[in-house]
Amino acid sequence: MPITAPELLRSLGLRVDGPVLWNAEVRSTRPGVYVVELPAPSAHAPVDLGLVGRWLERVPDLLLDGEVPNGRQLAARLSAFWLSGEVILHIGRSDVSLGRRVAEVVATALGDPLPVADAHWLKTLRGLERARVWWAETDAQEEYQDALFGAFADAVDPADAARLPDPAVVLPWADLESPTGTVRVHGITDAFLAAPPAPAPARPVVVLAPEPADSRPEVAGGRAHAVGAGRQRAPRAAAGPAPRAPEREAATPGRAPGRSPRARAPVQSALPARNRAPEPVHVSADGLEKLQAELHELLTVQRPEIISRVKAARELGDLSENADYEAARKEQSFAEGRIRTLEEMIRRSVIIEASVGGDRVVLGSTVVVEAFGETTEYTIVGPTEANPAAGRVSAASPLGQALMGARAGSDVVVHAPRGDATYRVIEIR
Repeated sequence: MPITAPELLRSLGLRVDGPVLWNAEVRSTRPGVYVVELPAPSAHAPVDLGLVGRWLERVPDLLLDGEVPNGRQLAARLSAFWLSGEVILHIGRSDVSLGRRVAEVVATALGDPLPVADAHWLKTLRGLERARVWWAETDAQEEYQDALFGAFADAVDPADAARLPDPAVVLPWADLESPTGTVRVHGITDAFLAAPPAPAPARPVVVLAPEPADSRPEVAGGRAHAVGAGRQRAPRAAAGPAPRAPEREAATPGRAPGRSPRARAPVQSALPARNRAPEPVHVSADGLEKLQAELHELLTVQRPEIISRVKAARELGDLSENADYEAARKEQSFAEGRIRTLEEMIRRSVIIEASVGGDRVVLGSTVVVEAFGETTEYTIVGPTEANPAAGRVSAASPLGQALMGARAGSDVVVHAPRGDATYRVIEIR
């Protein structure tokens, strides 16, 4: 039998409240954790193809493995992560109010990033209104949520877990990331509409005391001139053409007409971040092998060891005052962050071909330079392989930027915080 939500919560010593149906109110204003479960296991994911289709219509930029999918392809990917023997769909937490958090999750439409997009996969299911919500109040909500994920993974049949597209990450179906940063690899990107910009803060309204009648501003030539006490009103000019208002200077990019450069607002790019091409990561073949070896070590050795330490520390008792558990979770969070970084670097890697000679310095060049009466040899590499002590200089460093494109015999000036320095390029190998 699959582990149920109340059994999962009680396994960690939590006091269980509930259940209520998905659309009902969770009567708790305290922080804590909550669990969404089906009333019974389902052999197949009850993904509604119509709901998936409307998701794609609302978010046409959604991609599956970098390509625009149709509804059946996206539904098949969602179904691939279904654990047929389980009833638990989602484990969430609230730092302030459980009732408000669950209400926000229920109210968020599929494809919207706000008010909260947690567990948005739930919104693709048929019969979600029959799902039940259980909860437990606790001030250590993050620690207990992470422990619930671990207890859930421990209860899953290893054979079922092995059939998942990402068997290394066992989470409830609608959860895509754990509190420690363990991320499920599912291939779905740009799943939400762009979030609306935050409203500008309201300007304070200053209420001025009424002024004497003879001190009210007088408008002339489009400008207000205050005429106050002790100052005589200027005589009216004789009838005739009205004086021309001063001409405003022509508008320039990033500068409003008639305003000084100090008054202009910062110019922001209108190009969404997700539409910008990611920066390539330049590495040598040896450097790429080192990155791959580090990732393999993290995935196959360090991650399992850390998970074991987290599990052992969790069994010691109260998680809110468990120093061993907190230390193990921090180590797990660091390891998961490094895994994500390495995976992204490898995905965007571009191999630097070893440069031999050439008339200009390029990535991979070995350069002999003279500065301060000494001759030094540097190899220009990408930022990931930089090691100045070993003579490997990043192309993004001040010295690397100055040398890139230089010819043998030329002088380059390096702009550094301690002052400018001149280097002469002796040889390019």
